[in-house]
Amino acid sequence: MSAREAIFARLEANRPAGDFPLPEVPVFEPLVGDDLVAAFTERLARMGGRVERAGSPADPFAPVRSRLAGAAVIASAVPEFAGNRDLRAARRPQEMADVDVAIVRARFGVAETGSVLFTESDLIVNAVAYLAQHLIVLLDPADLLVNIQAAYRRPEFGQSAYAVLHTGPSATADIEGVLIHGAQGVRSLTVLLLQRKIEAG
Repeated sequence: MSAREAIFARLEANRPAGDFPLPEVPVFEPLVGDDLVAAFTERLARMGGRVERAGSPADPFAPVRSRLAGAAVIASAVPEFAGNRDLRAARRPQEMADVDVAIVRARFGVAETGSVLFTESDLIVNAVAYLAQHLIVLLDPADLLVNIQAAYRRPEFGQSAYAVLHTGPSATADIEGVLIHGAQGVRSLTVLLLQRKIEAG
């Protein structure tokens, strides 16, 4: 039994008896209008990110080609783009340290905050969302939610082992009040509005 398994076993054995339901999340009046794409775009821009609409069906990645062109190591977690770093072959998070661009698909976006949500299955290697220099996030406009309360009602928070909301690139203004992007994480975050492919079933 690993140390992790031993800790979880002890927690389970000492868990208090009874049912402890989570508090009900209230429904708040939305702070955005009906155009969720416009609201999401404006709020993400406030946080240092940007939104691009996908190019033609022949080249949906045209709006981000300049970012991809200068990248030596591209890690892709999406079927729409083939990178040159195999995320599924990674054995340690540190292997993401030299990734120039990571391409991932968000489970959904939040218009009110400009946030996107990833789970462990979206990232494959959780660390890639922090160690890559630049993050390109695919988001289907149909997956935009109005606010955080709507996001918390989604099943990902209860069914995923890992779920994280990202709002723009990493930034800090601790040193002399100067805003610096990429201090503790990705230097840029670009959301590419690209419809999710419907899997044949």
